[in-house]
Amino acid sequence: MRTEVYEYILQQPELHQFLRYHPAWYRKLSREPGAIYEMEKDAKVFYGKTFPQRMDKLQSNMNMAMMMLEMMKNFNTKS
Repeated sequence: MRTEVYEYILQQPELHQFLRYHPAWYRKLSREPGAIYEMEKDAKVFYGKTFPQRMDKLQSNMNMAMMMLEMMKNFNTKS
């Protein structure tokens, strides 16, 4: 792997960890250094950082908050 590619990966801890979880990327980046952007996209999907994944997480957090508010409301009306 080229040193500049490896240094770029070391500067971003999540990419470095992703590379350690998926060793096939070592081979791919050694042969094709320009694939670093493809690896970054895969890492974002792996870590749940794409826009749709973030929206799903926000939606589930909102649902949980609404459920807790509803439970608090029901608890207060019973007392």
